[in-house]
Amino acid sequence: MTRSARFTLHPDYTVGDVDPRLFGSFVEHLGRCVYTGIHEPGHPSADEEGLRTDVLELVRELGVTAVRYPGGNFVSGYKWEDSVGPADERPRRLDLAWRSTESNRFGLSEYIAFLKKIGPQAEPMMALNLGTRGVAEALELQEYANHPAGTALSDLRAAHGDKDPFGIRLWCLGNEMDGPWQTGHKTAEEYGRIAAETARAMRQIDPSVELVACGSSGQSMDTFAEWEAKVLAETYDLVDYISLHAYYEELDGDRDSFLASAVDMESFIENVVATCDHVGARLKSKKKINLSFDEWNVWYLSKTQREAEENPLDWPEAPRLLEDNYSVTDAVVFGSLLIALLRHADRVTVACLAQLVNVIAPILTEPGGPAWRQTTFFPFAQASRHGRGRVLDVRADSPTYETRKYGEVSLLHATAVRADDGTVTVFAVNRSQSEPLKLEVALQGLGLTSVSEHSALADADPEARNTLEDPERVTPHEATGTTLQGGTLSTTLEPLSWNVIRLG
Repeated sequence: MTRSARFTLHPDYTVGDVDPRLFGSFVEHLGRCVYTGIHEPGHPSADEEGLRTDVLELVRELGVTAVRYPGGNFVSGYKWEDSVGPADERPRRLDLAWRSTESNRFGLSEYIAFLKKIGPQAEPMMALNLGTRGVAEALELQEYANHPAGTALSDLRAAHGDKDPFGIRLWCLGNEMDGPWQTGHKTAEEYGRIAAETARAMRQIDPSVELVACGSSGQSMDTFAEWEAKVLAETYDLVDYISLHAYYEELDGDRDSFLASAVDMESFIENVVATCDHVGARLKSKKKINLSFDEWNVWYLSKTQREAEENPLDWPEAPRLLEDNYSVTDAVVFGSLLIALLRHADRVTVACLAQLVNVIAPILTEPGGPAWRQTTFFPFAQASRHGRGRVLDVRADSPTYETRKYGEVSLLHATAVRADDGTVTVFAVNRSQSEPLKLEVALQGLGLTSVSEHSALADADPEARNTLEDPERVTPHEATGTTLQGGTLSTTLEPLSWNVIRLG
């Protein structure tokens, strides 16, 4: 007997509007994300600036908005001056974060040019080095990037070929400064002080900048919540966001828990919101700090750590690092993480999929060869395309299953977004590995009369994946039997599936 889940949608019961920045991504100087990823002069598809046009086409299809750059751990050793001026005159540097050699052939100007070629929706999100550098260097970069003209650094930008300012509005005040692995790691008090000093100075140049303070690198950190509270005590009135980072993987064959990863993500979000609001209450502030979930993904970190121990790097240039090849199972979990972000769109107003190309990415490339879509490409592209508008409140009555890590978990994970034209898209995951799940949705006051699409990502082989040899092994397919009659949507979700149901 097929089990059943249900929920009700009503236009008066909403979560919040989706900020386009929720569909951001991340380009770090790590492995082959930049070199032979987005930038490969000499590639058959390369344009005059060395950007791979085959990758650009896929990035546009993916629908990314804000793109965080240049790190990540890389930024804590970053000298912005190395990344400007004639490319053939830029210095080569050791990158401590990934034990690689950085050529700096791709730098700040190339990053801005890349964004412009993605399209007007692509917005810079620049990370500042508060690990080995500080206030002065942040102000210099801000002046170089954003001041129109008439100063030493703005005129230097023009002399480098970029007369128009870059207009960077969104800035990250460092990266994962709570992490002992971070070059320049700091205590919460130390970081809070330098973040506040930097924020205050940057606002003297431009009061309209939007600033992200570093939150915890994960909910499992020993200093979690205490870190956020201490940092925000110093920075609350100076920043707009605090960051969250989370990665998930299947461990010890525990697929049931892996499929429930979004339980942890939603808990993380809600705990950070509670901490932010506690600090705001203590400061008697009416301001609300929003969340920038600027690193999230499925990442087989244990595999990365094992490979690093077995094959320590000796300063190679653009080595193959973190090139996870994602399965259907990974894509279903990935889709569930997207649902978690949408379900908290009232406070998560920036999010960055880490990363964009090759490095734990939805797009893979071969040097001199093709680029192709991973299984995770499809949920992101569909959510970015159809997840714009206002998130409706979904409180599902669902059967449950038992997990080793999270206890009892719902088989259904779902959200819905109402677009400005009144159409509604339901995003739903069936976490059952073996059983289909019937779903009924009562549609009240929405004026919906038809199903325009039901797309499903599922496969008889949960390990199926797209590869160089078979780049289209996994793609979404049309689901059958979905109906809308008498104000009720009825469908059956395949086992282990990501679903997009569009209603008009």
